[in-house]
Amino acid sequence: MVWNSKSRCNNMTNQHPILHCTFLLFLLYLLLNAAPTSCKFTIEPCSDDNSCNALLGYTLYTDLKVSEVASLFQIDPIGLLTANAIDISYSDVEHRILPSKLFLKVPITCSCADGIRKSVSAHYRTRPSDTLSSIADSVYGGLVSPDQLREANSIADPSVLDVGQNLVVPLPCTCFNGSDNSLPSIYLSYVVKPIDTLAAIAARYFTTLTDLMNVNDMGSAAISDGDILAVPIPGNSNCLSTKRKGFHFVVQVKRTYMIFFFFVLVLFLFFV
Repeated sequence: MVWNSKSRCNNMTNQHPILHCTFLLFLLYLLLNAAPTSCKFTIEPCSDDNSCNALLGYTLYTDLKVSEVASLFQIDPIGLLTANAIDISYSDVEHRILPSKLFLKVPITCSCADGIRKSVSAHYRTRPSDTLSSIADSVYGGLVSPDQLREANSIADPSVLDVGQNLVVPLPCTCFNGSDNSLPSIYLSYVVKPIDTLAAIAARYFTTLTDLMNVNDMGSAAISDGDILAVPIPGNSNCLSTKRKGFHFVVQVKRTYMIFFFFVLVLFLFFV
């Protein structure tokens, strides 16, 4: 008697289609939930060296002096205070201590680098306890990812960081010609928190749900913790760019790869 394992497997598949499909769905669930996924963020392509003023939404991870926050982003301390309507009239204002969890609007210059809008002027000097994840998620509040830090600094082994190493920190920003619906605007890169809704973010920054969805090219109002939104803030951005608003894309890298892998596996199970 000859034992045909392939025939046996096909017979089992034909006899138990519901069990087979259930197994595949369970496998898809594991793939999508066990693996970390990348957050969504808006990209503005560019092809010139023009720049504009932009803002970053930043939440302090610990108590920091004004000068320390300014150093993280390589900006002027007085400019930081002015952007947040903090009194600058008294002496030694740069040494003022800002409390943990304080939300700040950080003024930056948004440039064109590698074909997309981003700020590349920020640098960070590593400390003994630092990892790429702690720098990205804690120090910079999710405005950059560990993978972006690794790529920007050509780090082969992210588990090994030299103390005192000077890292370039690429930060998200958009210009969109300094306008929103033909009105002057400056764009804030906002990191979504677990309690946020798109409607609440729109109300907080005096815009509409529809406008936020259009700016970020969103098909629905669904947002997730860690997503980075471009939020138009009414006012003069002093934008230097003269190009029309470019296309922008919402990317979600790792989840797409996992879904692709799942369908390849399905094809393998059915046809191999």
